[in-house]
Amino acid sequence: QVQLVESGGGLVQPGGSLRLSCAASGSIFSTYIIFWYRQAPGKERELVAGISPNGDVRYLDSVKGRFTISRDNAKNTIYLQMNTLKPEDTAVYYCNADLQWRSYYRPDYGYWGQGTQVTVSS
Repeated sequence: QVQLVESGGGLVQPGGSLRLSCAASGSIFSTYIIFWYRQAPGKERELVAGISPNGDVRYLDSVKGRFTISRDNAKNTIYLQMNTLKPEDTAVYYCNADLQWRSYYRPDYGYWGQGTQVTVSS
């Protein structure tokens, strides 16, 4: 059984930084691609970043250069370092584990965590 638990969300001022963590159970790191998605109020969930077991990464265009996804296999944890945060980054951020690369959201894609709220506001 795959379980994903996000943490690290909170309130930050524009221009600030946060680091989200996704702790995973099970032997998923050698097999699954791990994604971060986000969902802002009134908007559809969108894919933010993904990292494969061999370290390949992909990002949503609007976060390139500001967000960095990484993995610590020893800790079974995926991180999303978010810098230069903007109000439009405000959303619930979800961790997802899937067996193939995705470019958009569908609820039946893989396994999901419960989400962590990120609010960027002055």
